[in-house]
Amino acid sequence: MQLYRLMGILVLLLQREKTTTEQLAERFEVSPRTIRRDVEALCQAGVPVSTARGRGGGLSLAPGYRLDPGLFTREELAILSAGAQGMGTVLPKRQAQAILDKLGAAPGEVAVDLSSFDPKGLSRLVEGLTTAIRENRLVRFTYASPQGIGPRAAEPCRLFYRLSAWYLLAYCRQRQDFRTFKLARITGLKVLEERFRPREVPEGKLDFREYFAGEGWTLRALFDPRAAWRLIEEYGEGAFVPQDDGGLLLERRFVSWENLLAWVLSFGEEVRVLEPPELREELRRQGEKLAERYK
Repeated sequence: MQLYRLMGILVLLLQREKTTTEQLAERFEVSPRTIRRDVEALCQAGVPVSTARGRGGGLSLAPGYRLDPGLFTREELAILSAGAQGMGTVLPKRQAQAILDKLGAAPGEVAVDLSSFDPKGLSRLVEGLTTAIRENRLVRFTYASPQGIGPRAAEPCRLFYRLSAWYLLAYCRQRQDFRTFKLARITGLKVLEERFRPREVPEGKLDFREYFAGEGWTLRALFDPRAAWRLIEEYGEGAFVPQDDGGLLLERRFVSWENLLAWVLSFGEEVRVLEPPELREELRRQGEKLAERYK
């Protein structure tokens, strides 16, 4: 356990210009005395950790310190390099390059790009929210959802990258509960000076399970063979069952009705919905509206 904590302390010192014994003790849920012993162990291992006492003091690494690449295997360095480069697509590249320099790592076999169609806008959001989370500062923004567009005030907790999109877990003061916000729907972000005391996050929120939980809708549909490439691309090999007549039977669960409807409509005539009946009826109504518009 101490080895993992030592590596965790070293990574935090590489990420931050300065931290304190108390902050590290809270982060790793140990006593300040244990952290002081850990810092001493790092120093004995050759890691130049300096301690400054008094107001504004704390723990920091010597300027220009580079992590010995010999601590990692070639494969581990490649993973760390890919991760740093991936974060460099949404945060200032100089930060990612600084990490690579300290690791002594070169670009590996894997390239990661976590940006979006609006890379500058996403970078501003991620950087602003990262600062707000680190400093426990309240944020305000406008959020667009199927229920409408409106202002939100939130206490940010964690950023997630899941299923090709960025999400924010935060305590929403309007809803008086924890909510997951998709960054692509956030506009007008403002990081306020007001600070908040972090709340205890309910079990299941931090690992993203609850966002995809709920009753949802189960789609059962037959797709034209021309749609095979999309089904494989989006849901992987084995996502559908080939039928004797050449059709492709897909059974898939969707949490959001809006996402289900939009996804099915994007296939046009290449899909025939079997279930749920509510979706069949909605597609019929949509078809009548389109026929009336383009008659």
